[in-house]
This record gives sequence, structure tokens and C-alpha cells, in this order.
Amino acid sequence: MITIDATIRRALEVSGRDLILTLDPALQGLPDTAHGGSVLAVFDALAEATAPREVSGTYHRRVPLGIPLALQRAQADSAHTFALSDPSSKNVLVEGRVVPAGSPGDAATNGRGAASAGGYPLPVSRTCFACGTDNDLGLRARLGFDADTVGGTWEPRAPFRRADGSLAPAALTTLLDETAFWLGALATGESGMTTELRVSLHGPAPFGAPVTVSGARAAVRPRGDDSRYQATSVVAHADGRVVATAQITFVAVRGAARRLVTGMLAMNDPACVQRVFPAYTR
Repeated sequence: MITIDATIRRALEVSGRDLILTLDPALQGLPDTAHGGSVLAVFDALAEATAPREVSGTYHRRVPLGIPLALQRAQADSAHTFALSDPSSKNVLVEGRVVPAGSPGDAATNGRGAASAGGYPLPVSRTCFACGTDNDLGLRARLGFDADTVGGTWEPRAPFRRADGSLAPAALTTLLDETAFWLGALATGESGMTTELRVSLHGPAPFGAPVTVSGARAAVRPRGDDSRYQATSVVAHADGRVVATAQITFVAVRGAARRLVTGMLAMNDPACVQRVFPAYTR
């Protein structure tokens, strides 16, 4: 069985002082684009930190799959920094950072009422790393929402088990990022992308414990005076404690939902898609 940790290791190749990163197509989020949570997992794996830490990424452009990308890294004291770029255009795609993190603080009470099967289900796809029904490596997560919350409970799958019995951090970074995407989509009625991700991993999560992720819809706020950018907060609980928290910015891209909706309507109940993207399902 191929694990997510092995997939990340296989994606990396040393090239002089830097690295080449070729992301497996199974790590897809939006079509032809790496899931934001999977890129954060690469940064976290390279930092090799085990203590509580914040893994962050600023996404300037979409990250393609199956294409060799240049990955520069540096370390100053306990801070690891990364720059992922496209060698053909020299454009920086993502700037990343891994630094020590503090305690979860008030996050322990944020959004405990995660949406479950009793709420409205959110659409799924076939290939997405987070929700794809046909993605053998992916989480196959099923998130939902109600008037207050976006979230759900995920049962860990075998590819996310580590040798020490803990849950691979890629599961947490991906669940938090996926939840933030849907918080932003519900707030705007548009598709888009998560652009600024700050995920705090507060300690190892046991593989055998279900993970509940949740984000309060009322806490979603426009960033500054540009309503395209929506700030979200998400928390993950497992084994009776907070294992990860996130502050993630979603940016709405007008019209981008048109292509996404076409694929979703082929495998989801139309009402499920319409609740999120009403302007594109009339």
C-alpha cells in the first residue's frame, strides 16, 4: 500500500543545493491544481519538526501537478522557509514557512458543533485529494454545513497511518484547507482558491481517532475592503483535544465556479450543488 508520506518523499528530488518537486496527480484539489493542504504537507515534511508548529503558505499562483517545480529552502534557527517556483517562467508559486507554534488557546472552543450527516452535504468530486470518491490515496472526506457551521467527521484511512501509529499531518492540513474553501464558497457563492494558509499543528494525532473539523460561518469576514478575500478560522479535534487550528484566506474568482459546477452536476444531486453555487445552477 502506498502511503501519503511515501508519496511526498517520492515527489522530492535533490538538485544541487535545492530540490525538485513533482507533485503526484493524486494530490489534486481544483482541476489541474495541487490541493493547498498537500503543498503545506510537503513543507512540513521537509522541516522534520515534531514539536507544535505553524506551517504556512502564501499562494501566488496555482501549483500544477506532474510538472517538475523548483523548491528552494533555507533555515535560520528554528524557522524553515521555502519558495516553490516554476522553472519555465521563474514565477514564484508559493512561499512557505514552518516555525514553532504556541498553545491552541481559545481555539479549543471554536466551532465544536461540526456539521454532520444531519446537515446539508457539500459536493464531492471523483479526483480531489480531499473528497474524491475515486482517489485511492485521498481522504475521501465528506463535509457538510448548516446555518452555523461547515465541517464534518473523518475516519482516517490506511494511507494516512504512520509507522509510529500517528496520523500523517497531511490529513490535517488538507481537512482544514478544504473546510476553509467551503466556508469561503458559501460566503460568496463563488469558487476560488485559498491563498494565505496558516495551520498550527498542536501535537500528533492518533491514527485510530476520528477527526472532526469545523469552522463557524459567522466568523467568516471580508479581508479589508475587498470582499473577494474572506478570512476563515477552522479547528480540528481528535481524541478529545484540539490537534490543529487554521487561519486561512479564501479569494473568490468570479466565473470560476462555472467549470467546477459542470463536473459536480455529473455526480452530485443538483440541489447539493445549487445550495453552494446558486448563480451557476439555474
